[in-house]
Formats: sequence, structure tokens, C-alpha cells
Amino acid sequence: MKNNALIIIDVQKAFDDKKWGERNNLSAEDNIRKLLTLWRKKGWQVIYIQHMSDNPSSVFHPKNEGFAIKELVEPIEEEIIITKKVNSSFIGTNLEEFLLLNDIRTLIITGLTTPHCVSTTTRMSGNLGFNTYLISDATAAFGMTDHNDNYYDADTIHDTSLATLNEEFATILTTEQLINVIE
Repeated sequence: MKNNALIIIDVQKAFDDKKWGERNNLSAEDNIRKLLTLWRKKGWQVIYIQHMSDNPSSVFHPKNEGFAIKELVEPIEEEIIITKKVNSSFIGTNLEEFLLLNDIRTLIITGLTTPHCVSTTTRMSGNLGFNTYLISDATAAFGMTDHNDNYYDADTIHDTSLATLNEEFATILTTEQLINVIE
């Protein structure tokens, strides 16, 4: 676990909006909080990724309440916050540069949502050569309808997203499995 960073992606009030529909893993933020507490205790690097939209009507616009990071995992002064405008935390940001400059080679990825920003960031992390761990119960998904109007519940979306990442882009662990590895 040397030279690692806990990445907390888009844990913002915007995802409390009813427009998203059914969500799985309502304990994701609690699990992120457990990891955050451990990381702070160990003095390890924590990096927040915050999604920002230029559209004033978006729940992710900086002037809207949804832009704020949820209080349960709120950053403290010395922790890094990187804003992004696309799904990947690496595109249009200084994340990769920061990690390389600080000799951080292992990323622990958490956040919202599993099939979007979490998945895209995890794929890029693996492709860029970082030792990548995705914490399955520290992320969540919403139900979705596909191009043929078929609905997939949140658990199916979440589990399928994890399956596409497992052992190709990241090692998938639960919060407790990771804590057991550390301690």
C-alpha cells in the first residue's frame, strides 16, 4: 500500500436528485467514509474528483446545490480537489501529472457512479499503468434504460460494470477486504 491514493469520484449532492431513479448500494458513502477515516489516520493521499457542468440548469453546475461534495465525506483543507467536465478523471485535469510527480502508483477508486465516471476512470487508470483497485461496495449505480427501451435495475448495472473491469483494468475488492489487507 506504499505510494497510494484514495480517489473519491463525484460524491456530490447532485446524485441525491430524484431524476436519477432507483439506486443500489445505499451504503456506498458510508463505506467511502470508513476508507477516508483510515486514509487520514495513516496520513495517506486523498484526492477528490468533482464533476462540474458549464450548463447553468445542470445539477452539477457550480452555482447549484448539487455541485457540493456530500458532508459525509467532505474534504479537509489539505486534501486535493480536482474538477472535471467529462467522465474520466484523467481527461482535461492534472490528475496523472500530480500522481506521477508524487510517485503515487497505486489508486484505490471509489465514488459515483459505477458505469460512468468510476468505470471510465478505472479503465484509464489501468491503461496508464497504475496499480488499480476498485472498491465494489464504495460505489453505486442507478437503473438504466438502453437503446431498445429495455430497463436494467441498479444492481444489474452495478454488477455488470464491475464484471467488465475485474482483473482487466482493476482488482475488485470490498471495503472490508481492503481494510483487512491494510491492517
